[in-house]
Amino acid sequence: MLLLLLGDGVVANAILRGTKGENAGWIVITFGWGMAVFVGVFTAAAYSGAHLNPAVTVGLAMAGKFAWADVPAYIAAQFIGAAIGATLVWIFYYSHFGLTADPVTKRSVFCTGPAVRNTSLNFISEVIATFVLVFSVLYLAAPNIVGPEGEPGGLGALDALPVALVVLVIGLSLGGTTGYAINPARDLSPRIMHAILPIPGKGDSDWGYAWIPVLGPIVGGILAALLYLAISSPPTTLAVLP
Repeated sequence: MLLLLLGDGVVANAILRGTKGENAGWIVITFGWGMAVFVGVFTAAAYSGAHLNPAVTVGLAMAGKFAWADVPAYIAAQFIGAAIGATLVWIFYYSHFGLTADPVTKRSVFCTGPAVRNTSLNFISEVIATFVLVFSVLYLAAPNIVGPEGEPGGLGALDALPVALVVLVIGLSLGGTTGYAINPARDLSPRIMHAILPIPGKGDSDWGYAWIPVLGPIVGGILAALLYLAISSPPTTLAVLP
């Protein structure tokens, strides 16, 4: 909830008409999202290991750092929290949605969209960006982390700042093509709320694109876990030099 309230909130502040931050630009948006992750991680760490992202949860489970049995409940919580956060942004900036004429701008507060619509490349962008996130998290997540039921995995032993900095650099370096969803819950739940909530002149929710920021991050997280397992495992044999 906090991740989306602050993340979608900085987008609303930067692009909606009549806000104090109107036209603040990409640097403000990426920094705001990074700090949203910072707040989300340090507030949730004690309760869930700071799983804010289904792609991270799946990646940690693939790498043996989190119990598969807990994955469905965690992902459900992530989607519910994201929906609540997006709704709070709608309430907070309600007057400014009314002042903004462009329906794409209104939708952009809630969910991502491509700068240049190219299905294959947009999908690859999300895969690569999420790969960077999950691969980094797998090295940040210490093996002695213990979750609520005693299972390994999570980010609870971390300071929140390193994860926030990873998200910040992804936004700065890799966010220009698709808006770097890198999180299925971050994109799909707000997109659903965009479709449901009464927003004047909001236009469509771009459902034809919606699968990319859901499936792309999951694929990226799985690939990151597979590479992590491949290069982290100790070698089976050692070469002996004469």
